[in-house]
Amino acid sequence: MTPDELRTTIPALDDVTYLNTGAHGPSPRPIVERATEFLEYHEYDSPGDDGPYPTAFDAYEAVREDVAAFIGAETEEVALTQSTTDGINRIATALDWEPGDVVVRTDLEHPAGILPWRRLEQEGVEVRVVESDAGRLDMDQYAEAVADADLVCFSALTWNYGTRLPVRELADIARDAGALSVVDAVQSFGQYPVDVEDWGADIVAGAGHKWLLGPWGAGFLYVRREIAEEIEPHAVGYRGVTEPNADGLDFAPGAKRFEVGTTNPAPHVALREAIDIAERVGLDRTEAHIRNLASRFIETVPEGRLLSPHDPESGLVSFEVSDPEGTVERLKSAGVVVRTLPEPKAVRASFHNFNDESDVAALRDGLDGEW
Repeated sequence: MTPDELRTTIPALDDVTYLNTGAHGPSPRPIVERATEFLEYHEYDSPGDDGPYPTAFDAYEAVREDVAAFIGAETEEVALTQSTTDGINRIATALDWEPGDVVVRTDLEHPAGILPWRRLEQEGVEVRVVESDAGRLDMDQYAEAVADADLVCFSALTWNYGTRLPVRELADIARDAGALSVVDAVQSFGQYPVDVEDWGADIVAGAGHKWLLGPWGAGFLYVRREIAEEIEPHAVGYRGVTEPNADGLDFAPGAKRFEVGTTNPAPHVALREAIDIAERVGLDRTEAHIRNLASRFIETVPEGRLLSPHDPESGLVSFEVSDPEGTVERLKSAGVVVRTLPEPKAVRASFHNFNDESDVAALRDGLDGEW
């Protein structure tokens, strides 16, 4: 499947120039149809056939296998969640915290990587924030902050600058300090190839509703096998144990113990289709296509206005205008969808594989006079 062929399958593109995949990826018809077909079978037919629970459990297992293969993990290292935020929270609430414990995060994090730790501050956990410069970290400052930490949380790809952080190096520093590493990778999956084993992080949270173009509700959580076996989650349900009706409490092996109870399998079934489409288009081709479009737009941004790297590292391109909210509204009136950022106060455009040069031209023309 080519990017042009993919474009024809996305109904949301019929009426607008969509450049906001960093917030939500518009789904192709086959992905929505996959969810609809499963939901109809599960609700209409399975009660008199295999049964709703076996049908759902078979679907969960198939999704875990596909996600694991896609991200370079073992099946037992993958848990199915609702979102990236959900995944990070499952870790934050599973660990036994004490006053004086230390969490380190960067100032580049999405609220998904901020709010769970802010909650722990109310229990006496110290949260240190490593400051950045234009989407980059000073590695010496990071290492100093992590030296006596219990957990570190950072993004693989920053949502505000579009910069790629050195995940392997950050994870290695954390491990040497005896800290768990938690990676928010929702902006990475679907933009370029990811192998979590190569990253070396302990925990990676992601979801399918952005660059994978899947529906909401299809999150996933990678937990390295030996780390998962050391954690006993506080939230427990029948999906996270080996025998729900046993007298004792025997957690399921691996990351599956972080799953809790009944959730709709349809979004995750659709995620399988989303992964298949991403692989058919080709992640290497997607990465190159994104880089080309982002570069073409960056060439038109006046000097001093660009906040993202001049040599793009992703499809996320942020830039300054005098009135970000007003600019976004004017662009929307012209049929171009982008978004504002709270910090830095800017406008962010997202270029994906379904976008083409006409979308770059539409954004450029819509910004005429804004600079």
